[in-house]
Amino acid sequence: MGRAAEMLGTTPGFLRSLDEAKLITPQRSEGGHRRYSRYQLRLAARARELVDQGTALEAACRIIILEDQLAEALRINEERDKQT
Repeated sequence: MGRAAEMLGTTPGFLRSLDEAKLITPQRSEGGHRRYSRYQLRLAARARELVDQGTALEAACRIIILEDQLAEALRINEERDKQT
């Protein structure tokens, strides 16, 4: 977790708070260390950006979930348009 936090320029506590908010749930190594995927790191970076802009953590998590859902819907529509 320390390395991921360092990469994002944040604290391990911030990453734990994202886990508690259920925005990201990292895998665990055999030793119990958190392992974040690239996707999870992108979400964490976006959360940090929103929080740094003054958005409350809970609101930032909701915004990120909605942005992710929108991106998925746009991707599905684009694929459907290619098939027609």
